[in-house]
Amino acid sequence: MRPINVLSLFDGMSCGQIALERAGIQVDKYYASEVDKYVIQVTQANFPDTIQLGDVAKVDASTLPEIDLLIGGSPCQGFSFAGKQLNFDDPRSALFFEYVRLLEEVKPTYFLLENVRMKQEYQDIISEALGVKPVRINSALVSAQNRVRDYWTNIPDVTLPDDSGVTLKDILQSDVEDKYYLSDKLIAGFNAKHQRYKDAGSKSGFGIKLEPNSLDGKSYCLTARYFKMGVTDPYVYGDKGIRKLTPLECERLQTVPDGYTDHVSNTQRYKMLGNGWTVDVISHIFKGLKANKGK
Repeated sequence: MRPINVLSLFDGMSCGQIALERAGIQVDKYYASEVDKYVIQVTQANFPDTIQLGDVAKVDASTLPEIDLLIGGSPCQGFSFAGKQLNFDDPRSALFFEYVRLLEEVKPTYFLLENVRMKQEYQDIISEALGVKPVRINSALVSAQNRVRDYWTNIPDVTLPDDSGVTLKDILQSDVEDKYYLSDKLIAGFNAKHQRYKDAGSKSGFGIKLEPNSLDGKSYCLTARYFKMGVTDPYVYGDKGIRKLTPLECERLQTVPDGYTDHVSNTQRYKMLGNGWTVDVISHIFKGLKANKGK
């Protein structure tokens, strides 16, 4: 199989490049459309040959060579069940149509789009635009994180990955700094807030008392707002009480190489890892490229 040209939209910290490398697929040129300076910094530190194109709305297909693979995960905030369900009226989720535009203009051999679970009516709009129905995969099959995502692709023979059996205790660091532990005051404040939501009749997760994840199971799904949302964040019991996961542990939940994101602040690391892909899921999908593209 010859090296391929890739166009990645909403590239983030370039999990796609890690997945291609892990699947054994050689890349000739990798074009990335991204605007966040912190994720670009991480991408360039790990893959310095990445060709950054900037804003997806300004990507001109006529300036690109033949593209073998188009990938992307358009912003999900308007689709997520955890969000306000604005869907295509949300300008961030409307960026999906930039993906459609470039799919039509570039005409790649293969494409992959990732997004969150959403209402069926919106899923159907995406399926109609792309001409395929999604495959739903929970990252829990390959990592210690419950993360259900839909994948629209024309890569052949996509199946569910085998269950690796990994649990939260398998990815934890043995020695964690005190700064990751929650103070008694913070825990009390969290639980008081959740009690207020519960008393008000809230049906959201904010009405639930803070409960750390079981080390013998899977973590909650990482989000870009980790440690800001509260109860649905993946806390664990450590040697000194309840703590949040470290950035390195979050890298492991996303099956990203240890230290991949350590070029920026922890705040930015948490954000990009919450927005990122579970690499081993994408790598599993990409193996279909190697099996079916004999060029």
